[in-house]
Amino acid sequence: MLVHGAFTDASSWAGVISLLHAAGSTVRAPANPLRSLTQDAAYIRSVVADIGVPVVLVGHGYGGAVITHAATDADNVVALCYVAAFGLDAGECVLDITSRFPPMPATDATFAADLPAQLPGGPDSELYISEERFPEVYAADLPPHLKKVMSVAQRPIAHSALTSRSGAPAWAVKPSWYAIATADRMLNPTAQRFMAQRMAATEHLLDGSHAVMLSHPDAVVAMIREAAGQGTGRGDGNELRQPL
Repeated sequence: MLVHGAFTDASSWAGVISLLHAAGSTVRAPANPLRSLTQDAAYIRSVVADIGVPVVLVGHGYGGAVITHAATDADNVVALCYVAAFGLDAGECVLDITSRFPPMPATDATFAADLPAQLPGGPDSELYISEERFPEVYAADLPPHLKKVMSVAQRPIAHSALTSRSGAPAWAVKPSWYAIATADRMLNPTAQRFMAQRMAATEHLLDGSHAVMLSHPDAVVAMIREAAGQGTGRGDGNELRQPL
C-alpha cells in the first residue's frame, strides 16, 4: 500500500505502480487526506484493516509520518518502507524534525492560503509550494513538463498536520526500510539518515530529489520487494503477488 505525502496525490506513485503491476503485484494507493496526523492515520489504518493479506506499507514525505502512526496496531502490516519520509518518534511532529536540521530551500517556498469554503471543524488554511519554486525544491530531477503539471496540481496540506504529534512508532515493532534521497531539497538528507538510523532501517541511498519515487521508481520498487521478501519470510521474488 502506497501512501503519498504533502503537495501531491496518489499519482506520484505512477511509475512505482506500473513496475509493481508488471511484476504481478497487488497494489493500493489510497488518497491521503492531509488534514491532521491523527485523522490521516486513522483513515489509512481503516484501509489496511479491510485487507485480509499481509501488507507492506510505504510512505513518502509526510506519508511516512502517517504510516508510522497508523501501523502500530495493524497486525497484517509486515514491513514499513520510507521514501524520503518522516519516521517520527513518540511525541514528535513533522516540524520538530525540520527545525532540528539546517533549513532547506523549501522553507521559504511554501505559503499559507485560506480555504475557499470553511467546513465545521476543518482547518483555517492550507500550505502550498509556490508554483514558481515547486520545480527546484520538489522535483528538480524530473522532466520540465512533469514539473509544471505537478506544480499546478498540488494537493495542499493543513498546517495542523505538521504540528500533530505521533503516538508510539510502528517502526519500533516492525522491520523498516528507508530510501534516502540524497539530492532532496524538501526534507534534509541528513534528517533522513538520522531517522533511518534511529529506526534501525535498512538504508538505500538514491541520488534523487524529493520526487525520487518518480525519478527512480525502479530503485524504490527494488526496496519494496526486498522488504516484502524479508517481511513475509519468503524472498523468492514473488512476495508481492499476495501481500500488498
